[in-house]
Amino acid sequence: MLISPALIIVALVVFVPVIEAIVMSFESHDLRRPMDMGFIGLGNYSEIIRDPLFWKALRNTFLWVVFGVGFQFLFGFILALLLNQKFRGRGGIRAVSLIPWATPGVLIGLMWKWIYDGNYGVLNDLLMKLHLIDAKIPFLSQLSTAFPSIIVTIVWQGIPFFAIMIMAGLQVIPHDMYEAADIDGANKLQKLFRITIPSLKNVILITLMLRIIWVANSVDIIYSMTGGGPSYSTQTLSVYIFNKANVLDLGYSSAMAIVLMLLLAIVAIPYVKSTFKEE
Repeated sequence: MLISPALIIVALVVFVPVIEAIVMSFESHDLRRPMDMGFIGLGNYSEIIRDPLFWKALRNTFLWVVFGVGFQFLFGFILALLLNQKFRGRGGIRAVSLIPWATPGVLIGLMWKWIYDGNYGVLNDLLMKLHLIDAKIPFLSQLSTAFPSIIVTIVWQGIPFFAIMIMAGLQVIPHDMYEAADIDGANKLQKLFRITIPSLKNVILITLMLRIIWVANSVDIIYSMTGGGPSYSTQTLSVYIFNKANVLDLGYSSAMAIVLMLLLAIVAIPYVKSTFKEE
């Protein structure tokens, strides 16, 4: 009874919309053609299989998650190890390092869109002053650079998340483990791979799982930077769902959302299994 208000809010905000999306995924629910709306069974799902843009968006989503989350974790781990050291001004640097994570995604997208701008962007200006390029590059307008550009943006945003989470895990590792390793003559790499990383296993697992889900679902950065273009080269599955919903094809976008939800549910299975095994 005490937690019933919270349960009701969660049900209204989460479970009811999910159930409505599941029901809508089996319907022709295009608000542009209200006369054709109705139950069509697996029609939307069969259309997904035949849709080349869906498969392209799924491929982009896979690359977006693998490279985005992978580099976030790598640089975040390195940053956590650096910030865990004792040095002057550590508190201030820790606070400043949180800025990318605390900045709203739309603002990040607009900021990096200006950085990459082919005419007035600071990146082109810097590269030309360093004599690394002879002509300005439209980073977000050409196929070869658009996708890597948004990857850099999402990596910049997510590094602080991994850094703070891993740094919190580093704080609880008993110091006497490192002292014992020093007595045994272990070097820094041995201590890293035999003490630090094994001790952070659960932290790494849960942060990777959460970040994979968040990055796969993210729309704001890509939409504010490229809208999914050029030629759908930066359109991930979540952006494709958003674009379809924007043109009022709610049945088809709901079906794709359910597919994405099932794919992301698979990501959570290893963590759930390991949690139950430990209990």
